[in-house]
Amino acid sequence: MYEEDNIQGELLLVQAELDDIQGQISALIDRQEELYERESQLKAMLEVSKASNNTINNTPSVGPKDWSGSFLWDSRADDVRFNVFGISSYRQNQREVSFFILHPFKHIATFQIINAIMSGRDVLVIMAAGGGKSLCYQLPAVLHDGITLVVSPLLSLIQDQVMGLAALGIQAYMLASTTNKEVEKFVYKALDKGEGELKILYVTPEKISKSKRFMSKLEKCHHAGRLSLIAIDEAHCCSQWGHDFRPDYKNLGILKVQFPSVPMIALTATATSKVQIDLIEMLHIPRCVKFVSTINRPNLFYKVFEKSPVGKVVIDEIANFISESYPNNESGIVYCFSRKECEQVAKELSERGILADYYHADMDVISREKVHMRWSKSKLQVIVGTVAFGMGINKPDVRFVIHHSLSKSMETYYQESGRAGRDGLPSECILYYRPGDVPRQSSMVFYENCGLQNLYDIVRYCQFLLVGMCDNCTSSLELKEIDATRCSNESIDLKKEGIEQLVVQLILDRVLVYNSPSTATIETFIWSTSLVTLNKEEFQHTAYATNAYVALGPLWKPALQGNRPVKLSVAFHSQDKGSGSKRTKRNQMSNLEAKLDDLRRELSSSNGGVFPHAVLSAQQISLLNRQKPTTVAELEKLIGKVKTGKYGSAIIELMLLHVDSEVAGGKACASKRQKKDKKDVICVESSEEEDV
Repeated sequence: MYEEDNIQGELLLVQAELDDIQGQISALIDRQEELYERESQLKAMLEVSKASNNTINNTPSVGPKDWSGSFLWDSRADDVRFNVFGISSYRQNQREVSFFILHPFKHIATFQIINAIMSGRDVLVIMAAGGGKSLCYQLPAVLHDGITLVVSPLLSLIQDQVMGLAALGIQAYMLASTTNKEVEKFVYKALDKGEGELKILYVTPEKISKSKRFMSKLEKCHHAGRLSLIAIDEAHCCSQWGHDFRPDYKNLGILKVQFPSVPMIALTATATSKVQIDLIEMLHIPRCVKFVSTINRPNLFYKVFEKSPVGKVVIDEIANFISESYPNNESGIVYCFSRKECEQVAKELSERGILADYYHADMDVISREKVHMRWSKSKLQVIVGTVAFGMGINKPDVRFVIHHSLSKSMETYYQESGRAGRDGLPSECILYYRPGDVPRQSSMVFYENCGLQNLYDIVRYCQFLLVGMCDNCTSSLELKEIDATRCSNESIDLKKEGIEQLVVQLILDRVLVYNSPSTATIETFIWSTSLVTLNKEEFQHTAYATNAYVALGPLWKPALQGNRPVKLSVAFHSQDKGSGSKRTKRNQMSNLEAKLDDLRRELSSSNGGVFPHAVLSAQQISLLNRQKPTTVAELEKLIGKVKTGKYGSAIIELMLLHVDSEVAGGKACASKRQKKDKKDVICVESSEEEDV
């Protein structure tokens, strides 16, 4: 028996050392991928250099690979950008982009991406959510003579894009299960025979992989020279290493095989080096120009709140936050773990006076579309959804994203929270964290590539990390290291008493008796020790669910023997609560901005139900509030010719009324001040007379 214990002890030590070695191997593999990527960049640079040397006598001083140079389409691109899309200048995060292959780490602007596409190059764009990725292919689509094919994963996104483009007078259509027969017939005729006007066609990846009829028509379109560009949105879905892998995305490589001469642009907000390599290979674009922007979004404020174990308390906190922080019906999203939870949260928020409805994959297509349209038109303040809602949504004025439950990875959380503040204005991202939510996610993701590791990364973020503009940085929290060896010894002793598989709650109860801390502290302790491999999760399948259990981790014996101390980082509130606290800058609407907001809602209803933000964006409302144009010429300089032609008369009428009221109000104020001044003078004179 003693010999068996020694063997078992040595086995666990060997396993612990193997785990350490595995960690080192993972780090080396990551470094290897970085070197492979750099190697491919250098090889491509060498090829370009050789090619340019061979033709140096025949090339102009600014070659076609200098994307910041002058091009034939420059003036047209500027005209379309401003007068059609109504964009006066590129956003900051659109400018802070690095591109590879020719000039690694050189900062460039979005027009250089457009120049690369217009020059016929394949392009990979990794740009932060809200950075304006759609403009990178929509503007070239307008400049090109032919048809641009856009592959997008979600119907809600496609509907947003098509309606927004239609409001700008751009001929955009979609082919999906909800498309009526007349539109489908029109699209197929445009592809087959070039009849009718069609600039941009949106499809789902399923249409590419499963519709032979569509691919046949697309091939005819290509042979006739009318297929000008292919855009793959949310391209990270191609890779099994990506956080939103979609099987049908694997088949999109066929597009480059069948149409090799058509330039392709692949776009995503998040892609690790491994995902980038994977999708470049799958899409068959090995010589693409890669543009990478910073993922930092300075207008987003990230906060992690402690989640109460009592469900109604959490709903009360969310409802109070929304009603107090966003009383003007500003739009927001609440993400939940399950479909049932979505319905329950939406119901309880509605009972507390919040205009909310739910959205998930169990709903039929028509019901989902109705909810999405109501929210997009600001008739709903909050949409409560699962991850089925929102990938790449086109609504720019989402002021807050709340996670009722933990996301499965940092990448997923970045994508979901990134749906806030796409217009560049301050917005909030709130995550309600409770360690008890971890096994709910782990039992779902343990079979995925790096699923548990990705989940534990976001657990670390919630418990310890201080990043970006999060609540931890802007408040008075500080990290302290505590010695948890004593508590861990007690939990291990319990396991030694013959309980091989122990549900988390039993451990909590046992440790609670020993140390008497709060339940939340014990939950945090359990998952913190799992992160340092003192404990580990194991999973058992039943007919109805997969259950997560806590079991011995590889480092339990060294910790028990005192050979390996267990150190955990814990956040504490410092005494100085008033130092440098940073708050979200929530913009309060002026009187004119409120009137313009009401006007854009009226115009959206009277112009075929386009979205209010497609009539006037938040930036344009802010600009109009500052400039107060009263003529067509002045208005055109601010919002472009297309919007001025559609909505100009109503906007100018409102502006004139507002300016007149300001003038009248100014005269009234001046009259009141004059009367007040006279009264003051009389008082002073009478006082002097009395003194005399």
